[in-house]
Amino acid sequence: MELYHGDILYSESSKKLKIFENSYIAVENGKVEGIYTSLPEKFAGADVIDHGRGLIIPAFSDLHVHASQFIQRGIGMDLLLNDWLNTYTFPQESHFAEEEYAEPIYEAYVRDMIRHGTFHASIFTTIHRSSADILYKKLEEKGLWALVGKVNMDFQSPSYLCETTEESLRETEIFLDEHSNSSTVKPILTPRFAPTCSRELLWRLGKLGKKYRTGVQTHIVESRWEAAESCRLFPDCRSDSNIYEEAGLLGNGPSIFAHFIFPTEDDIRVMNEYGCFAVHCPEATNNVIAGIMGVHKLQEQDIHIALGSDIGAGVKNGIYRQCAAAIKLSKLKEFYEPEEAKTIDITNAFFLATKAGGSVFGKIGTFEPGYIFNALVIDGIEDENHPMSPEQRLERFCYAGDDRNIVSRYLNGKPIAVD
Repeated sequence: MELYHGDILYSESSKKLKIFENSYIAVENGKVEGIYTSLPEKFAGADVIDHGRGLIIPAFSDLHVHASQFIQRGIGMDLLLNDWLNTYTFPQESHFAEEEYAEPIYEAYVRDMIRHGTFHASIFTTIHRSSADILYKKLEEKGLWALVGKVNMDFQSPSYLCETTEESLRETEIFLDEHSNSSTVKPILTPRFAPTCSRELLWRLGKLGKKYRTGVQTHIVESRWEAAESCRLFPDCRSDSNIYEEAGLLGNGPSIFAHFIFPTEDDIRVMNEYGCFAVHCPEATNNVIAGIMGVHKLQEQDIHIALGSDIGAGVKNGIYRQCAAAIKLSKLKEFYEPEEAKTIDITNAFFLATKAGGSVFGKIGTFEPGYIFNALVIDGIEDENHPMSPEQRLERFCYAGDDRNIVSRYLNGKPIAVD
């Protein structure tokens, strides 16, 4: 049994934070046993790790990130999405055909996600299986939770980053088969998005999903062009998300759709029917002007939402900064669309970053009994002689903090160091 003392804060729901000041959290076999305002007799004499006024919070989850783009974060931000992809992203990703190029980038990415308190992530790599294996193994070695996908692209893609259909399917099945017995890191099917995938590829990926009970991650209704182009290429499908439904890609595991900015009624139906996750990437969509997700409205329609960094259109691994960005963009959306959008608050944003995103990986993302103790301790955020409430410290950390304010990290109940 491990005991940790501090100010404890976690999400109960999108509308409620649970806060225990000057309290103790008991952890047994890596899982939360309970939270106590004073130590009960059964813990008499037990050692306590005292974090003083440190704020103990759950570690963050990033449900949409391109680890291969870590090297290009903050570059080309004056371009719109399509120009940015063709000028920077696609040429850069082509280099991952060489393992020697991929290894140091993936190493740096994993170190940086730990530094910023992201212990769970759904990650795109590139079309190159051998390089994807490198990232997979690094995540496993650290004991992190992740879904990792080898990207599929066999259509309308640059010649240097386009597979044949058979090659894409063969390499994907090898990737699934080799990692079918992994523990906290799992493979996930990753068609880049419908306009870069042929019908044959998507439908046969659906068969692989059923065979290996593997979920899917992709980009969906990210822009008006993408939504229209998807329906043009698949005219027998009713919506962008219906393409994946008809292909048999849904219901086999987690279904994670990045952006979800311009959904139709049929997209909402699909999301609800299959319990899919829409991933809000506020910093990235602002950088490349893809649009602004209507978080409040989607929540009213019972859509599961989580946050993503979307590196490299996003420039920081810290999901706590996405909390702040989500609030800022919701205010902007309400200003321009007052009849359609409402501002979200820090309680809601923190829920998306922890409990909502963590649910994809199991009992992760909160401190309710039985949940895995993946946690961060935040400190050094207050001004001298001006103490703040736990909620105020959380908000300031999300807006003005950085990795230096994360003074301790716990993974599966044990301390984890930053390399």
